[in-house]
Amino acid sequence: MDLAFTPEELAFRDEIREWVRTHLPKEVSDKVHSAQRLTRDDLQGWSKILGKKGWLGYGWPEQFGGPGWNAIQKHLFEEECAMAGAPRILPFGPVMVAPVIMAFGSPEQHRRFLPGIASGEVWWSQGYSEPGSGSDLASLKTRAELVGDKYIVNGQKTWTTLGQYGDWMFNLVRTSSDGKPQAGISFLLLDMKSPGVTVRPIKLLDGECEVNEVFFDNVEVPADQLIGEENKGWTYAKYLLAHERTNIADVNRAKRELERVKRLAKQNGVWDDSRFRDQIALLEVDVVALEMMVLRVLSAEKAGKKSLDVAGLLKIRGSEIQQRYTELMMLAAGPFSLPFIQEAMDAGWNGSFPGGDVLNAPLAANYFNMRKTTIYGGSNEVQRNIVAQTVLG
Repeated sequence: MDLAFTPEELAFRDEIREWVRTHLPKEVSDKVHSAQRLTRDDLQGWSKILGKKGWLGYGWPEQFGGPGWNAIQKHLFEEECAMAGAPRILPFGPVMVAPVIMAFGSPEQHRRFLPGIASGEVWWSQGYSEPGSGSDLASLKTRAELVGDKYIVNGQKTWTTLGQYGDWMFNLVRTSSDGKPQAGISFLLLDMKSPGVTVRPIKLLDGECEVNEVFFDNVEVPADQLIGEENKGWTYAKYLLAHERTNIADVNRAKRELERVKRLAKQNGVWDDSRFRDQIALLEVDVVALEMMVLRVLSAEKAGKKSLDVAGLLKIRGSEIQQRYTELMMLAAGPFSLPFIQEAMDAGWNGSFPGGDVLNAPLAANYFNMRKTTIYGGSNEVQRNIVAQTVLG
């Protein structure tokens, strides 16, 4: 197994690096490198820049308007964007629902929905989790009843990431109660501006409203917005979750944030503490191991072999690493990681006292926010069971 990049792949990486350096707005990359809050315009603005180049759907085949890159090229693109300080591509449209539409949607649905995703103009949200139906997603209760040529949707979704900005939502709904719970689920595309849709933000420990509750009260959804067949949504949902869990691992962001841990340790005077450096070294070993796992999968795909079914394993390790690097950053800054006055931070000021650096201010909030990573996308406890069954046998 050869994990080294070829000269052609290295040339491709240089091309991506130069393009990102030229087109990524500096004010946005500065925010990313210092973990400042990104606005909707920051996030969608970068998506539109990529969309104009034809790279927002960087994992798409050419037949659907993508660049047709192979697995190695996609990895290098993600790495260069992360290291340059680009915002994460919001995955709900181009990475999650688009592959489902391509694989299971009709030609008319391809023409209707894919262009808006590829351009970054349409903001998609995910309608999976419900109160009481997170990791046990098959127990969801949001119901859709077919009346004439429309589904009438009633119920609730929760933890909808950035749903306050959503234009459309891909939604798991119950269309039958017969048989196993998984057998009665369908996959609907729902316009979030429809009458009867209510979005209520949830304020988190870090003071942000990153997630939302979404309520459906007799929402009418045209039947032609059903993906695939009725009651086959569980199959489509699993297909999507494989993309989500691989995306959550985000090894390239981990590499960038590892360097940030080192900078913060030096800035805050703890770099000379050998015990603290030991923790950084342990983190670096795990980041490298995660990268090697990703490269093994990519090498297998490049060779035309069936890659290991390790989406769940990547999710477990990637999410744990995210929690560890945010914890080390917070510990490096100590009490100076606590201030979180958003208005002051947005103005670039957090106090004129030793340690009152704007780079330190969001660290405690980031730590609290990343407590979620081992829960969302399927809790790690459940993922370990899946890995044990599918990989270990």
